[in-house]
Amino acid sequence: MSSLLPRRIVIVGGGSAGWMAAAAIARVLGDGRSVSLVESEEIGIVGVGEATIPPIRNFNAILGLEERDFLRHTKGTYKLGIEFRDWTRLGHTYFHPFGVHGANIDARYVHHYWLKLRSMGDPTPLEEYSLCTVAAQMGRMAATSPDPSSVLSTMGSAFHFDASLYAAYLRAYSERLGVTRVEGKIVNVEQHGEDGFIEAVRLQNGERVEGEFFIDCSGFRGLLIEQTLKAGYEDWSHWLPNDRAVAVPCASAKKLTPYTRSTADKAGWRWRIPLQHRIGNGYVYSSAHISDDEATAQLLANLDGEQMAEPRLLRFVAGRRKNVWVKNCLALGLASGFLEPLESTSIHLIQAGITKLLDFFPDRSFDPVDIAEYNRLTQSEIEGIRDFIVLHYHATYRDDTRYWDYVRTMSIPESLKRRIDLFRGRGRVPPRALDLFTDTSWIAVLVGQDVMPRAYEPLVDAHDIDQVKMRLSKTRALIRQAAEAMPTHEDYVAWLLA
Repeated sequence: MSSLLPRRIVIVGGGSAGWMAAAAIARVLGDGRSVSLVESEEIGIVGVGEATIPPIRNFNAILGLEERDFLRHTKGTYKLGIEFRDWTRLGHTYFHPFGVHGANIDARYVHHYWLKLRSMGDPTPLEEYSLCTVAAQMGRMAATSPDPSSVLSTMGSAFHFDASLYAAYLRAYSERLGVTRVEGKIVNVEQHGEDGFIEAVRLQNGERVEGEFFIDCSGFRGLLIEQTLKAGYEDWSHWLPNDRAVAVPCASAKKLTPYTRSTADKAGWRWRIPLQHRIGNGYVYSSAHISDDEATAQLLANLDGEQMAEPRLLRFVAGRRKNVWVKNCLALGLASGFLEPLESTSIHLIQAGITKLLDFFPDRSFDPVDIAEYNRLTQSEIEGIRDFIVLHYHATYRDDTRYWDYVRTMSIPESLKRRIDLFRGRGRVPPRALDLFTDTSWIAVLVGQDVMPRAYEPLVDAHDIDQVKMRLSKTRALIRQAAEAMPTHEDYVAWLLA
């Protein structure tokens, strides 16, 4: 029986998105010889250094990557969460940890126990119940334990890595599996006269690259999905007004912090991503509230070490393609839309797009029912991430600039308003289909930005409060003891790579 799979898969664009797609498809197919990736050395990639979230571990597992090898080739480090400075108000800091709060089977109720004790006058911060937070504040790192009885099982971690090195690493991986890289700049896209399906892309040198299934990883321009197939774009700049970013690397600091830092500035926020060989820095901002020159100056004034390159300016519009899969073309990465990297979701959205593709991999008929469902699931997931990012801007007390006045008082998506209202009531975080962020994440940001519930979950009253106090006191002590026993982040990375 002949295969129903597309005979030729063409990926347009390299970078993280293109080579992640090539690697995963070749791995699953078992033979990458039917996969071609077209990229031009004349077109630079956006990658400026990436911070990720824990699901990246699942993607690495699909590819069979060994962690030590991955970190060595990408100059990677570990990430236990994100430190947010000046978001709630100037001078205020909170931490969004990976993993969970607490250290036992009723961890999902820890914040409710904490709320009850807080109503009784206990001043203990919620962050003391998070091993990731305590370890990050100490600059410590260790592997998550598979033993559920160990407090180390409550940890979660992800990675920081150099995006250009990551793309090169996956390129080598893909080419070993038979993927063909085609060098050249695309000057024309050829479509079938009757149904509008893409047939081939033609390069500047005259070469014609034919395919039956095309994956658009061409970045913001969306060469196939938008310029050719006119998918349309849904603009979210009302809720996410930032439309610029300037990025620059600097020399490493002495202490290798195991977390990303996000510092709110007067017209946006600045990121700090520590790698083995340098620190990635950037300022994401609204051009309506600060000039490019002023934003660049503000970024350069806050570097930890010597500037290592000229600043790079990026322009974007927050939002999504109305459909990321049209006919025989699927868009991944920046070609599918853009959400600023406040919660490090850029790589994850590529990964999620690839994972769903493997669930809905097409045959040569390109069933419109499958395509419609893929688009629906993609829309639901990115809207949930959008709401989580908007929360950071809306739940603030800052009123020191026009920018913060706008985001604090703007209307927000109804889906986010419902979530905030439920949490303000009794601290509830209802599950939502395709939620990327766990209740731990929502609770950390809501509490971190002073969105406090009026009451706690009534079922907490079924537990003896003295026993609750004793158990939580033991949990805090266990967490601190475990964190103090960990090596420093720099020692752990050095040991792993030795």
